[in-house]
Amino acid sequence: MPRIAGIDIPENKKIYYALQYVHGIGAKFARDILAEAKVDGDLRAKDVDDQAAARISAIIDATFLVEGALRRQVSQNVQRLKDIKSYRGDRHRKGLPTRGQRTRSNSRTRKGKRKTVAGKKGVKG
Repeated sequence: MPRIAGIDIPENKKIYYALQYVHGIGAKFARDILAEAKVDGDLRAKDVDDQAAARISAIIDATFLVEGALRRQVSQNVQRLKDIKSYRGDRHRKGLPTRGQRTRSNSRTRKGKRKTVAGKKGVKG
């Protein structure tokens, strides 16, 4: 497996898509990096020569926050929200959506598997 910026990327994919396996690099940044490094995006990752790989790695290291450093920064940002007891921090703490989505009928991803509440629906009488 080729290594770019210290990260293993899949070798049989085109370099444009292989770069997107790095956490923090999406389609736009992959395109920008390849344009700056003057590398054809249609080349397979295994066919990229060492000089081009070194140029790509240098651009990523100089410009982008990726992998562990990015994950650490995101978790620190969330922890800061929790520490200052902001509304968003409380939502993170409770495991609910933080950006204003409705939770009455949706948000199963954040809330997890349904927990049945006995006697909630039909109270007659």
